[in-house]
Amino acid sequence: MSFLRRRKGTDSSKSQNLRCNIVKEDEKNNLYESPRKESYNSKKSSCWDSCCWFIGFVCSVWWFLLLLYNTMPASIPQYVTEAITGPLTDPPGVKLRKEGLTVNHPVVFVPGIVTGGLELWEGHQCAEGLFRKRLWGGSFGELYKRPLCWAQHMSLDNETGLDPPGIRVRPVSGLVAADYFAAGYFVWAVLIANLAQIGYEEKTMYMAAYDWRLSFQNTEVRDQTLSRIKSNIELMVATNGGKKVVVIPHSMGVLYFLHFMKWVEAPPPMGGGGGSEWCAKHIKAVMNIGGPFLGVPKSVSGLFSVEARDIAIARTFAPGFLDKDVFGLQTFQHLMRMTRTWDSTMSMIPKGGETIWGELDWSPEGSSFNCGAKTLRNNSINNTDQIPNINLANMKNVNYGRIISFGKDVAEAHSSKIERVDLLQDSMKADMLANLTNCDIWIEYHDIGDHRIKAVADYKVYTAGSILDLLHFVSPKLMARGGAHFSYGIADNLDDPKYQHYKYWSNPLETKLPDAPDMEIYSMYGVGIPTERAYVYKVTTATDCSIPFQIDTSVEGGSEDSCLKGGVFSADGDETVPVLSAGLMAAKGWRGKTRFNPSGIPTYIREYSHAPPANLLEGRGTQSGAHVDIMGNFALIEDIIRVAAGATGKELGGDHVYSDIFKWAERINLQL
Repeated sequence: MSFLRRRKGTDSSKSQNLRCNIVKEDEKNNLYESPRKESYNSKKSSCWDSCCWFIGFVCSVWWFLLLLYNTMPASIPQYVTEAITGPLTDPPGVKLRKEGLTVNHPVVFVPGIVTGGLELWEGHQCAEGLFRKRLWGGSFGELYKRPLCWAQHMSLDNETGLDPPGIRVRPVSGLVAADYFAAGYFVWAVLIANLAQIGYEEKTMYMAAYDWRLSFQNTEVRDQTLSRIKSNIELMVATNGGKKVVVIPHSMGVLYFLHFMKWVEAPPPMGGGGGSEWCAKHIKAVMNIGGPFLGVPKSVSGLFSVEARDIAIARTFAPGFLDKDVFGLQTFQHLMRMTRTWDSTMSMIPKGGETIWGELDWSPEGSSFNCGAKTLRNNSINNTDQIPNINLANMKNVNYGRIISFGKDVAEAHSSKIERVDLLQDSMKADMLANLTNCDIWIEYHDIGDHRIKAVADYKVYTAGSILDLLHFVSPKLMARGGAHFSYGIADNLDDPKYQHYKYWSNPLETKLPDAPDMEIYSMYGVGIPTERAYVYKVTTATDCSIPFQIDTSVEGGSEDSCLKGGVFSADGDETVPVLSAGLMAAKGWRGKTRFNPSGIPTYIREYSHAPPANLLEGRGTQSGAHVDIMGNFALIEDIIRVAAGATGKELGGDHVYSDIFKWAERINLQL
């Protein structure tokens, strides 16, 4: 029994030892496995922790910087900017206030095409809730929300050029009409702010807002805008001690005010009845900024194919997309149909024909300037003569006179080697066709047929002398309306009674300046930017509902310095208006006593060489010569403020020229 007890005890102890060993092995295994599990879990948790910490860190830094920005003194951002870019010059208004300049002559702003706001006063059901909301300018919110309704309300009547039935869109009034085109994109705001620095306010500043879609005379017919401008100028002179106004038109506003000066002198009912001395009594100076006095080639491409350089490039990156019916939209067709109801666009068709713009084998510019040249920055607005002239006399000759060419070979060949089919003869053979297509959007191209489209291309090349025939051929309704309001020739005899009609008043080659020898006229514009001057086109192979002509963006000049890029020939200018158009009248047509300037009004050319902003902190720059950005150019603003404060053109220093405008003027055979 004891043996059994001992054996049982022995077995019991062995079993116990075995269990202990198993437990120890399990513990050992657990000890071996647990670091691996912990390592895996720790890696997983550390990844999440890192992400959370990173997000938290970014948010904390963002909120901290936001707190600092809202609590720091206003001078700190300026200090940071100066630390990066160097000392900032005072804005012109601040600088001139320190010199003792104060408010003197009232100023009148005349905005250009598309920069003035338009608001809805009456519309169709699709425009419900938009009463007095901006359709043009501001956020353009309605363009995104209801684009077809927006295009319908922005269009004018295709027969009358006035309001369509049931729609009234009117210009916004006051300085807010054109201070900003869209949020953060200034037009007149910087100039207004600088004038305010020397004491100007709303009673001494007036924005002559108008509906820029209408022909100039129709702004008076529909809205009495010309009469309102006349009354406001008379009021400003009367309430400011008899001091004459300084008028500052920009872009197409230059042509609009040229029309106004003839309208205000002319007897009623066609004119304002102010008499021949009105301008002499009320206007000290007209300071034209970026004035397309003789038109712009860009208007031709816009009317012909709704294109300019940037749009043509966009079509290249998205071929066919903007032409097709995507999401219910045919963008280019809608755009063409809408803009071809805007009669004002025809005011900027090139004027003066081949005499001004050149022939098949000749143009005043002769050669292109170096489109690849880098413009040097010049931080002193009083020392701009240090900026080098970018025009190079030895550049390759360009046939700028050929505003439209079908094919690069046609654009570059001598005229004797170009075989052309007479467009006018072809047009007589083919009758206008009824619109038999199934296109949702009617445009005039749908009526002319394939034969006429081929005839346009077969004529090969168009100069300023034949461009009008081309536009009459492809858009007869548009040009029929335009022909009643605008003219594009050169007058043989300005005393001919026919030139008393308003259709000639916005063409400086077919009208006389006012009898106001004490008034001054300035042509102020940017130079040094490649500006559209001529185009290479092709016939598209798209569907019947598309626009049949397109800038051929595959055409290049072959070198970095070439001014043929993307199917567009460029010349010197401000990116929109060539120097030839902006400066020729002041350089020759109005220089001294001429038949266009019988009283000898002094004229001055003030050119501003373009210099891009050095970095993003400069925004659109203070030395820009671009067509709209020049409105923030410190040198230009300083010139304007000095004249508004009483200075004359001679006191400014007279002409300030970088381009070859005087050389080109000598080459133009303009009877004076």
